[in-house]
Amino acid sequence: MSREKAMPIQTMKAVRLHAYGGPDVLRYEEAPLPGLKPGEIRVRVHAVGINPPDWYLREGYKTLPPEWRPSIPLPAIPGSDISGIIEAIAPDVRDFTVGDEVFGMIRFPSYGESAAYAEYVAAPASDLARKPAGIDHVHAAAAPMALLTAWQFLVELGHNQPNPLQAQVHQPVALDGKTVLVNGAAGGVGHFAVQIAKWKGAHVIAVASGAHAAFLREIGADQVIDYTQVAPEEIVQDVDVVLDTLGGPTTGRFLRTLKRGGVLFPVFPLGFSGADEAARRGITVSATQVRSSGAQLALLGERLAAGTLRVAIDSMFALADARKAHERAARGHIQGKIVLTVG
Repeated sequence: MSREKAMPIQTMKAVRLHAYGGPDVLRYEEAPLPGLKPGEIRVRVHAVGINPPDWYLREGYKTLPPEWRPSIPLPAIPGSDISGIIEAIAPDVRDFTVGDEVFGMIRFPSYGESAAYAEYVAAPASDLARKPAGIDHVHAAAAPMALLTAWQFLVELGHNQPNPLQAQVHQPVALDGKTVLVNGAAGGVGHFAVQIAKWKGAHVIAVASGAHAAFLREIGADQVIDYTQVAPEEIVQDVDVVLDTLGGPTTGRFLRTLKRGGVLFPVFPLGFSGADEAARRGITVSATQVRSSGAQLALLGERLAAGTLRVAIDSMFALADARKAHERAARGHIQGKIVLTVG
């Protein structure tokens, strides 16, 4: 007997793109209701977290080398991070029931399947965890990708999938007693990385604009460097770990801040050209691609519920205003996360 609740509707509201381009290509329109495959649950979405891969997709992955650009069937629904309530379950799913409140990063990395900017999503049950008690759907939806990225870089990879960014497996390092520098510390990944590093016993140096200094100290930063006033590589030395949430061609400047035996983790490693210098300095440079994990979110959800980890919200927009949310993201200087509210 099917456990899927009958639904009279076959369409939903969603944000889709029919061509690549700027925020104006995002259309709020009718879209097919996602069906259920074995092992999946369907969620009535209450909130959606926005992340950089959302605009990478919108732009046609123009920052990636041509050979890396996936072929996306259009129209496509962007997004990965959701919080909502289960309204249907495939017959083989055992760990959830209709009515459960859940959150997660769905189907990442994958392309062209049911995605987050919509009233409903269908996703593997293994991608989702129960929403932490005591936080609302907005804060829960803001967490998954940024929180999992910080966790998988710094603490536990949690999977054995091939690493598309490098030949070797990414290896986090023990943080207790270490000095950790987080660049882009006020953003989504950065503000979780500051909290995780502090929770794990590190001395934390946060790099961000001065406008975020009070916020960063409040969430655990021991030292805040305003990059608009001074370059961190000019004043910091003997760091054990650098997590550069921005990455790209400029990430090599942080090699100067690290002690021999230190590690540089660029979240976006493409464009790094300092391999020879890193080898001379005895520094390991490593990156990974974040992967969906309901199991890790269940563990981290306990920390969110307890207040050990806190989610900061930069701004909220209705799902129909996804274009405005992407325009906000493009202006930068984000403190925490941008969230879309649904219904």
